[in-house]
Amino acid sequence: MQPRERLNPKEIEVATMVWKGQTNRDIANEIGTTEQVVKNYLRTTFDKLGVWSRLELALYIAHHGGDQWVHGIGIDS
Repeated sequence: MQPRERLNPKEIEVATMVWKGQTNRDIANEIGTTEQVVKNYLRTTFDKLGVWSRLELALYIAHHGGDQWVHGIGIDS
């Protein structure tokens, strides 16, 4: 299983928004939840992908195909 495949659709959505530079507040407003819920999604995403921060998450996505990763068609190892 590739790392991206471990994420649920909401975690992919939140990770993508981080990669695009949105703040937790922006993400919460866009998906209709609270900042705490966004933080929870990020915590589980960090664990699943083996990253420690928003910056590492964004770099991870960029390194693994950026838009292609987001859409599930990029290389992901």
